[in-house]
Amino acid sequence: MADRSDDPGGPIDWVEGHPVSRRFGDVYFSRGSGAAETRHVFLEGNDLRERWGRLAPRDQFCVGETGFGTGLNFACTWQLWEGVAPPTARLHFLSVERYPLPAVEIARTLGIWPELAPYRDALLQQWDDFAPGWHRLVLANGRVLLTLIIGDVRDVLKQIDATIDAWFLDGFAPARNPDMWQPEVLAAVARLSRSGGTCATYTVAGAVRSALETAGFAIEKHKGFGRKREMLRGVLVGAPRAPWRAPWFARPSGRRTDRRAIVVGAGLAGTAAAASLARRGWSVAVVDRHAAVAAEASGNRQGVLYARPSPHGGALSELVTSGLQHTCRVLLQLGLEDGADFARCGVLQLAYDPDEAARHAKLAALGWPRTLLTPLARAEASAQAGVQVPAGGLFFPRAGWVRPPALCQAFTALPGIRLVLGRHVLGLERFAGGWTVADGLGPIASAPVVVISGAGRSASFAETRHLPQRLIRGQLTFVPETPASRALQTVLSGEGYVAPSLDAAHSVGATHRFRDLSTGLTAAEHAENLAKLARLSPAVYAAVAGDHLDPAQLPGRAGLRCSAPDYLPIVGPVVDASAFATVYAPLARDATLELQATSPWLEGLYVNTAHGSRGLVTAPLAGEILAAYLEDEPAPLPRTVVEAVHPSRFALRALVRRRAASG
Repeated sequence: MADRSDDPGGPIDWVEGHPVSRRFGDVYFSRGSGAAETRHVFLEGNDLRERWGRLAPRDQFCVGETGFGTGLNFACTWQLWEGVAPPTARLHFLSVERYPLPAVEIARTLGIWPELAPYRDALLQQWDDFAPGWHRLVLANGRVLLTLIIGDVRDVLKQIDATIDAWFLDGFAPARNPDMWQPEVLAAVARLSRSGGTCATYTVAGAVRSALETAGFAIEKHKGFGRKREMLRGVLVGAPRAPWRAPWFARPSGRRTDRRAIVVGAGLAGTAAAASLARRGWSVAVVDRHAAVAAEASGNRQGVLYARPSPHGGALSELVTSGLQHTCRVLLQLGLEDGADFARCGVLQLAYDPDEAARHAKLAALGWPRTLLTPLARAEASAQAGVQVPAGGLFFPRAGWVRPPALCQAFTALPGIRLVLGRHVLGLERFAGGWTVADGLGPIASAPVVVISGAGRSASFAETRHLPQRLIRGQLTFVPETPASRALQTVLSGEGYVAPSLDAAHSVGATHRFRDLSTGLTAAEHAENLAKLARLSPAVYAAVAGDHLDPAQLPGRAGLRCSAPDYLPIVGPVVDASAFATVYAPLARDATLELQATSPWLEGLYVNTAHGSRGLVTAPLAGEILAAYLEDEPAPLPRTVVEAVHPSRFALRALVRRRAASG
């Protein structure tokens, strides 16, 4: 008998206690014992117990998987890792899944095996209805990292920046799911593998074996599991056949044995970078000129946590979509979801004009899970908001508001992070072993790695002066709550935004001034914010008696956002700009040249800055990008996105502009 679950349109039928995919008409694992099959085919097939037993402290190992499915392979792998690998080693599990299962099906499936309960429960704490794209899950205090990529494996593998030690070639049978087993897919598997890397799969289909051998694997048949007589095991012979990659976007060096770093700046970008490194065992000094963390743009008492994705995709859209879900997981891990520092109250983006309504319609048509993005008509939107709103819109249930200083404080409370406050870094000095940062009193600290996260001051050093940034003044208005205004139960967003009451006031904002770099409050900008509130929600405006508020008497906060000209953050290693122009001078004549020369890195110098008004959703994920560079681990985002935020994009554009000017 088949149990079609509570959702008639759901992805699974349960047949005699085993999950069967409706889409592919195939079982997710052996009807005999799925866990035993996983251990035989993938764990033993890649010789993981012996290989992990040989790892040294702080080593890392990367598993790649084509088809996350029920998470059974991941849970069994994690269980073996806990029992065999050194306690300071790290496991990276990178898995591609086109059709992710809901949490209830993951829980039901993994619940078959009681010994997997700790791994199932930890996974489910972070499991969500994932949007298409890339998702980084940090588990076991950073000892296990899961990079789950929702998409078509044929497209995704082209975007992965990683070196894989062992592959689980899973998915449904080649006859049921042929796309997963195409020669182009298996060739990409080989390109991403380490020399001597392994693969294992339950299928012995001739076309699969032939494609793996053509890609460079030496393939052998071995005893299969249960009623399957044979399976395949492979070892990549020789170096992987990697296509050319622009050296100015390549990684500067391999992993570092001296894990000490200095982060300049204690705002969101700096503390997030420090946290990502600290989770990996680094010792990090966070230096800031102020007496407390989050003293500048990150100091707002209530920041809106939301993404504004584009229906047309693009680097920024992918970044904010992945970043929103990543930050929500981070907040949960840090214990900030308490209503005082983070409220998952949702964000309602109103369709305030025809163009915005058209954008909403295109986004809604992409078919995201409704738990992530829900189109609402006006009546539904008003019910969700708790107040009357002038239009319908898109509701983001997972979003809300955050107290940014609390997030920065939670980051810097992690073991391995030391705060050095009240010291204004004025210069960098390079020496054989790394860098020294200094102020007017002399040296502050030295380390092999420095990360510049000083917002508008990030480009004030000689080494980073070529990075274009601009400061944008923004002012928030704090409007006193009233009994009627307390009915607002979600963030409203449009041309401006208003948040539910915190500390007896609503945060309303925010202004944008490109030429005013002061941080004093102005009545004119308070009046501008009140006008935005009146358009955004006449009901809330009336509830706070907006017509009777005196802008000159209202409290608020002003700060300077730091942004790049292309509105993308700047994250990654820094080059010697002068040497870059010399080494890659031929690009000024022909930008299509596939040059081979190594980029002139300023070894050990990185930046993480220019997050603008999106820092809550981009800074924590940017910290993971930096860690990927410094630990030589899989990138948490597609290669195109990582390159789009790379600092070298500006040096490259300068060469292209030179060609255009000369032409």
